[in-house]
Amino acid sequence: MTKSNRPSKRKSIDITLRDLAVPKKVPWSAFVLLIILYVITSFLTSKCATTMGSVQFLDKVIPYNAFAGVFTSLSNLCVMFLVLLFRKPGYIVSMIFLCVYQIPMLIINFMMRDNVNAVAGTFSNVFSVVAITIIYIMFKKDLKLQRRLHDQAVTDRLTKLPNRFACRELMERLIRKGEEFALVSIDITNFKSINDTMGHAFGDKVLIEVGNRWKELADSGKTGTNDFIGRLGGDEYAMIIRNYDSEEELLETIGSYKAELEKTITIEDCDYYVSANFGYSEYPAEGESTNELLSGANAAMHEAGRSGTTSILRYSNESFKIDRTMEIERKIRLALENDTIFFNLQPQYDISHRLRGFEALARMKDENGEFISPAEFIPVAEKTGLVDRIDAAVFRKAAKFLSEVLDEKIDSHLTISTNVSVRHLMKNNFLDETREIIETYQIPADRIEIEITESIMIDSTEKALSVINELKNMGIKIAIDDFGTGYSSLSYLNSLPSDMLKIDKSFIDVMNDSESTKEYVAMIISIGHILHLEVISEGVESPEQIETLRKVGCDYIQGYVWGRPMSPEDAMTLALEA
Repeated sequence: MTKSNRPSKRKSIDITLRDLAVPKKVPWSAFVLLIILYVITSFLTSKCATTMGSVQFLDKVIPYNAFAGVFTSLSNLCVMFLVLLFRKPGYIVSMIFLCVYQIPMLIINFMMRDNVNAVAGTFSNVFSVVAITIIYIMFKKDLKLQRRLHDQAVTDRLTKLPNRFACRELMERLIRKGEEFALVSIDITNFKSINDTMGHAFGDKVLIEVGNRWKELADSGKTGTNDFIGRLGGDEYAMIIRNYDSEEELLETIGSYKAELEKTITIEDCDYYVSANFGYSEYPAEGESTNELLSGANAAMHEAGRSGTTSILRYSNESFKIDRTMEIERKIRLALENDTIFFNLQPQYDISHRLRGFEALARMKDENGEFISPAEFIPVAEKTGLVDRIDAAVFRKAAKFLSEVLDEKIDSHLTISTNVSVRHLMKNNFLDETREIIETYQIPADRIEIEITESIMIDSTEKALSVINELKNMGIKIAIDDFGTGYSSLSYLNSLPSDMLKIDKSFIDVMNDSESTKEYVAMIISIGHILHLEVISEGVESPEQIETLRKVGCDYIQGYVWGRPMSPEDAMTLALEA
């Protein structure tokens, strides 16, 4: 199909989202099979009810009409499965069978032929009508609730565009179907300056306007391709493009969105000009999984921003991946050699807003002073085996910070949390390294909290438990980070000697969207308390979230609402004032 004669795709984003919300359908062959089974069992019911004679089974004489009840139950089971699996079509067909054919025939048998067995059959079928009607009504309500929850889960609250989850879900569905598509990662350039100069509320209006423009273009079908636009977070968007015939056509589509973005944006009588960097990767050429495609598109997007020669760039499968990984590895090694890995501290508070302590977060700048995102350098550090050195550098500097706080305020009960990777924890010298840090900075072990992930229990359970038990014997606290996103085995959780559960930000983000998500968070908190653990929620960003967490019994809060990651100097001031 050429670009000129493709049909326009009105509201294609909304249609795609609805398709994602529809549960997988049972094949219609099962529908036909159930109808055939119903007809057969109904025929056998009638035959048994009107046939004289008996059959001998295990020295028992059983009349044929005794089997009528068996086949009646089987036929009723068929209509129930029709409703359960096919909902409205199944309900309509079942009601026709029961109300138009089965019940009238039984009444006729009773009235005209004095068949007493027809009375039981009539009542059985009436009860079946009531049962399948109740099932159908409950399923309708359940389906509406599922769709509403799904809509909340896949929609960005600010722009009303599909969110990161929706984009991933669509890509995974397309990959399962083997359908070719392109993923485009988009980063609005210099958006931070708009936020800094005009404020976040104004910046939000710019993001909403950008989203509205792109959604309108996607829904209009003017590009000739099937386009799906989503907001990943902050000033980052994603686009999934299908039904293009060539790379030239794909670039034309991306260029259309670029041109739409670069038109004047007027907000509160002020004109603004916005641009973006576009990086794209194609399935299956540049990757066969969602993560590979996202990684490739992001790498191309960042390279487009760095190069300054083009704002639209395709991911090169090998060179980009290898070059960027090698570049980041080189920067990490240089930072470790020069001791320029640094850390920020994010405050943690109890539910009454009393300072509990800080989490130490690894940060890094390259030799030119350019900030490198942890989302970029941590995976490379894990892959290249450098993550344990980063962990150790941050741990040592965080311990030094705690020592300085205690020098100024000896009665401080501040706790410092630091992340430790599986690789680092499993190193033979990890415990000796930890003891050396505590002794060097003369800090109480019970003021240190080590954060581990649930995956540690998969890699080497016996050794992990041995190390963690030794840490506990030293007095160090153990926190399970990102609880609910990983292995989440209650048996392992019960056997792991921990002190704190950290609820992942992804649950807090949607906590107030529905009762079910709120109850899920409440359940995690209850599990923690049942196991005598304290619970902290990460990524709390609004007073409404704090209020909900207070009601469900959360112990501690960590998030932008009460404190962003800050420099050690600012953290020192906060600690001394607490």
